[in-house]
Amino acid sequence: QSSVVTEFILLGFPVVWELDVLFFIVFLIIYVLTVSGNVTIISITLTDCRLHSPMYFFLCNLSFLDIMMATAIVPKMMKDFISLEKTVSVAGCISQCYFYFFFGTTEVILLAVMSLDRYVAICIPLRYSTIMSIQMSFQLVLASWAGGFFSVLSPTIIISWLPFCGPNVIDHFFCDFEPLINLSCADTHLLELMKFVLSTVVLLCSLLFTILSYLYIIITILRIPSSSGWKKAFSTCASHITVASIFYGSAIFMYVVPNKEFSFSLKKAVTLQTAVFTHLLNPFIYTLRNQQVRDALRDTTSHILSGSKAFRVNCKLSR
Repeated sequence: QSSVVTEFILLGFPVVWELDVLFFIVFLIIYVLTVSGNVTIISITLTDCRLHSPMYFFLCNLSFLDIMMATAIVPKMMKDFISLEKTVSVAGCISQCYFYFFFGTTEVILLAVMSLDRYVAICIPLRYSTIMSIQMSFQLVLASWAGGFFSVLSPTIIISWLPFCGPNVIDHFFCDFEPLINLSCADTHLLELMKFVLSTVVLLCSLLFTILSYLYIIITILRIPSSSGWKKAFSTCASHITVASIFYGSAIFMYVVPNKEFSFSLKKAVTLQTAVFTHLLNPFIYTLRNQQVRDALRDTTSHILSGSKAFRVNCKLSR
């Protein structure tokens, strides 16, 4: 006789206990680096006046989303590595699923917004300050967050109404949409169709918008007579292109391309890359490939070091 499920068991990565401890240490380091790297990006963007522009306002939001997406997954995953009971309540599982896809969908839309910003800056630079005003930048970011919130809300509400009668084992390291609804004892075909349609619309529309923006950008750059102008224009886009390529590629493989023939282990590996490693890489990509961010970071570091040195000198003089 079936009974109502009150909690799920997350299998995660079924390995020996020694490897669980090693994974805990590795993901702790990854999480600390992810948070500290993105906090650094946010801090220098807010404090350095050279970075007070729409492009870096969008970058601040991207870094905040990276922190939130990592926080939605990694702490619970680390707890499960060193816990004998790898359980999560039904409400907690649905909440984790919602926040992961809420932040992820918002990031997808924001990447398209960032491509629009680069299009305006390079293709119609004389009207950039007029089009990308403070008010417009705020509205675009608000639209990204609202799009992420409402596109994920309806499927999550439907999931919360689903009955779960057993089994209660999820072969994943977090509460992903697909393995969660597969455990329901109700008919979920309509919900799966809704999930596929929403994922396809959001991801492919955002990707198409980004591709079109960069096609116009490339055409405009090729018309620039000097090679130095090419280099400067491409350098402002390189970081965003790199981040968008990694994120879109992984997300489309996971949630749009029919991949029944792929093993679930491969899907878990790709999800791990999307959910954890991408958010670690983003700050380093923007720091390494963006000259203005590098300059701001170097100046901020030198100010901190010089301030620390001045403080030590003053301490010695006071003695």
